[in-house]
Amino acid sequence: MSEFISLKPDSIHREIRDTLFGDLSLAKLVQAPPGAQLAEPWNSFAQARRLIESDNQDEAKRVLHQILRMPHLETRVCLQAWHSLRELGEVPPRESQKTVLGVVVEVGMRKGLDLVAAYADHRARYFIFSGGGILWERQDDSFDGLIDEILNAGSAVVQVIQAWRQSRPPEPTKGNVRINVLTPSGLHLGQGPTETLKRDPMGGPILSGAFSLAQRLIGLTKTEKPFDSIWS
Repeated sequence: MSEFISLKPDSIHREIRDTLFGDLSLAKLVQAPPGAQLAEPWNSFAQARRLIESDNQDEAKRVLHQILRMPHLETRVCLQAWHSLRELGEVPPRESQKTVLGVVVEVGMRKGLDLVAAYADHRARYFIFSGGGILWERQDDSFDGLIDEILNAGSAVVQVIQAWRQSRPPEPTKGNVRINVLTPSGLHLGQGPTETLKRDPMGGPILSGAFSLAQRLIGLTKTEKPFDSIWS
């Protein structure tokens, strides 16, 4: 289904942005008290956290791999499991290291950030600097082709840019855009002035696809123009 949600502008930077990349620490991801009954996969993430804290990394890896084998796994959960495995020193198989599972485009605005995200399970997210957002949970296949185009454009990026080995950087400043390509081996990113990346042979197709995705997501809302954005 699709849903329009209203947010406080500053919440985009703090909570919402962090949910898009699948790269949280297990301590931040799972904050339930010991013994709490959680649905999967969160119960397994909590189990992995406890195993790591008890210095049983091998068993924690086994649990994280078990998450990856769960049916109908959301892409962001898959990214989170691989992030946790990499933190334990595990490297994804060579054949899947550069598989593009998601693309997140961040556009720096005067008072915040615009965010467009597309994932391999054909879910999508659009959050606006002024507050508000649209969630696409793949009600049908009407967005599949456009999302695939964005992911395919991201595949060109990961062939020439190595995975980012530091902590994810803070949001880009006004007038700049960052393209984040998400893979089992980690984050691949490129950034620069918005107009420069629009003309870039690799960045341009991703920005064009993100623009089209944002416009179509806006079109799902009942109001003609529910918010102001550079994408609308």
